[in-house]
Amino acid sequence: MRKIKVRKKILIANEEYAAKNRAFLKDRKLPCLNVISSPGSGKTTLLAKTIETLRGKLSIGVIEGDIQTDIDAKRIRKAGAPAHQINTEGACHLSAAQISYAFHKLPIDRLDLVFIENVGNLVCPSTFDLGETDKIAVLSVPEGDDKPAKYPMIFARAAAVLINKIDILYATDFNIKKVKADISKLNKKTKIFLVSAKTGEGMKQWCDWLEKRAINKRTKSAKKTRPRQ
Repeated sequence: MRKIKVRKKILIANEEYAAKNRAFLKDRKLPCLNVISSPGSGKTTLLAKTIETLRGKLSIGVIEGDIQTDIDAKRIRKAGAPAHQINTEGACHLSAAQISYAFHKLPIDRLDLVFIENVGNLVCPSTFDLGETDKIAVLSVPEGDDKPAKYPMIFARAAAVLINKIDILYATDFNIKKVKADISKLNKKTKIFLVSAKTGEGMKQWCDWLEKRAINKRTKSAKKTRPRQ
């Protein structure tokens, strides 16, 4: 019973911070996307390519989550975006409290979009609410086409799924048709992008979706707050 009580307290505290984060983002009309995948799927390379592709169109900030090191944060800064590193020191996911603190370490009022690169894990990060606008799942070709069936929660909750590393599709037996069908069974509204962060293939479609999403969020928020004549 004690373990259950402690867990409840942890979850309640996380939910409180998540609610604060949602309000913080809503007040600033700022989209925040929580990127979740297995280790080695190419999340950081994908984000760096996204930042480069959208340079001059969207101002992007990144919150980097890793167990150790700031290697990925350095790569993001090199790509031209501000980044704040969170080291979990062993924890398998980020918490809403960590995200709340990280928001204030970015030039938040000058940003059009914030990415959270969560710790490499398809299970724990998908269940922890950070107060983000949406979750984004990344699945790389080398991982295999069985992941949506084996780890359904993140694919069921994701606003978009990026199938990365399609430049090596020819060397695998990865079945895109099967993956799309499995994802569709879990969530018919999920947008699926076939991309290669290495070659740039498919990046335009992904970045166009991001740009439209960021602009629409701010336009809708402006309409809601516009005074009646």
